[in-house]
Amino acid sequence: MTRVKICGLTAPEDLRVAVDAGADAVGLLVDVPVDSPREIDVQRAVEIADAVPPFVTSVLVTMPDSPERTVELVRTVEPDAVQVHGDASVDDLAYLTSSVEAKVIKVVDADDPETARRYDDVADALLVDSVDDEGAGGTGETHDWDRTAEVVSTFDSPVVLAGGLTPTNVADAVQTVEPFAVDVASGVDRDERADDESTASETPAPTGRKDPDAVADFVANAKRTQSTPTP
Repeated sequence: MTRVKICGLTAPEDLRVAVDAGADAVGLLVDVPVDSPREIDVQRAVEIADAVPPFVTSVLVTMPDSPERTVELVRTVEPDAVQVHGDASVDDLAYLTSSVEAKVIKVVDADDPETARRYDDVADALLVDSVDDEGAGGTGETHDWDRTAEVVSTFDSPVVLAGGLTPTNVADAVQTVEPFAVDVASGVDRDERADDESTASETPAPTGRKDPDAVADFVANAKRTQSTPTP
């Protein structure tokens, strides 16, 4: 059965939503150079990570300036795993894996399989995503799942599939790629409108808070699809 990570939690209430829905992992976004409604400060990350129950994996999601900064964050937040975005070198990633007890997940570009393959021997898992020019994921854009399936079949590391996943398309994605896990952030976010009438007609903006129904549907649709994760 495919594992599911709900990423970009910003509040304890959303942790409960993810856990109640049956999520296997939750992501906490800290120290990234891109503007995201899902980014939280270190103290909030510590509080949420401390509340993650047994048998659910806490994942620190970050894109820091240096591997030393990543080590500092991991030692402060104490997650079960750390997900690294950006153009960290293979040596940087090797340094990180040897310096922390947390498992290390490297985000790689679905459109650049040769670069992704370089991290296969040093990362504990590879997260295949649609990334921007700075190497950051979370773009909310899908990629060619058929092509991704061909590429990830050559990796030794467990593969986490991300990029534009939603409750509607995750079953097809799992069936096509057969990943170890899937990762969603914006695809299960809820929108909020301001209470006053002057803004009632405006397009709602994403807040980073999770929609309980969307989270529940995403987890159920991902897990009901037959896939055989690699341990």
